[in-house]
Amino acid sequence: MSPDSEASEMPSAVPRRPLGIEWFGQTAASICWIVSVFVYGIDGPGDVLQLMAASAWLVANISAAVHSRHR
Repeated sequence: MSPDSEASEMPSAVPRRPLGIEWFGQTAASICWIVSVFVYGIDGPGDVLQLMAASAWLVANISAAVHSRHR
């Protein structure tokens, strides 16, 4: 392998910022999902699971944003 080919395989020193359109879209979708659970009511275990899934998605997006800013 030549030094040039090894350098091209290394990750970039500049981290990719998660606050692009994809991040905003996913965050908005998770917030809408959470709001819809409360609008339609929590009537059973399935609703609780829906709320947990949407909340986990939102927390993951927030965590990705916070983590990328501290690099």
